[in-house]
Amino acid sequence: MAGILEKRQSLHRRLATQQEMSDELRSQLGRMQALANIGMISAMIAHEMNNILTPLGNYAYLAMKHPEDGELTRKALEKTTANSRRAAKILDSMLAMANGGPRKMDWHSVKTMIEQIFSCMARDFSKDQIKVVVEVDDELTVFAEDIALQQVLMNMILNARRAMLPKGGTLTISAQQNTGSMRIEITDTGCGIERCDLEKIFQPFYTTKTESSQAERHGAGLGLAFCKRVVEAHNGAISVDSQPGRGTTFRISLPTP
Repeated sequence: MAGILEKRQSLHRRLATQQEMSDELRSQLGRMQALANIGMISAMIAHEMNNILTPLGNYAYLAMKHPEDGELTRKALEKTTANSRRAAKILDSMLAMANGGPRKMDWHSVKTMIEQIFSCMARDFSKDQIKVVVEVDDELTVFAEDIALQQVLMNMILNARRAMLPKGGTLTISAQQNTGSMRIEITDTGCGIERCDLEKIFQPFYTTKTESSQAERHGAGLGLAFCKRVVEAHNGAISVDSQPGRGTTFRISLPTP
């Protein structure tokens, strides 16, 4: 009898020790996950800031090269002011997303959002032999956090441009209201995405981009991960269809309240 009691007590002690170890491992995992989230958000902020700062640097460079062109200088200053405000809003949005804070949701014109995206870019797509087609009704609106959704669309538009360099092609942006949801599509006629990459492209730090020229840098693999995170924060979904050599279509579906 005494031997049975001793074995039972020994078993209880081992179980208690294992439980303590399990609790400590769970606590460490939680701390590691928090650090990973901080690192991810920091990397995403750097990625999105680069999308904003790059055209500003281009405009400033042109203005400095042509100081006699007052119109160019005025345009550069206007872009700097507008994009500085945009950068501040993006930081607020991403920090709120990281902290789980409330999102500033409202109804916004889809066409206006798209026009503002192109106004932020320094280079006209037509200079790269890219035709832009916007098939969006003027009255169409979407319920979203405008600055966050604009960054999603900007990432996809920039990706589409890269996919069509240097040959050019057609970029088509369309949107339509369905029952209970809004669908936005971004289609390019570029190089396409290999089937083996399609299931991975939304993963952080996974990129299919290569250096096509000195002006184009390798991708960091964060743009689409950012897009997915923002769309899902809006309780929406994002998907992709692509055929190598023929082009790619990204679809965003957002619920309508």
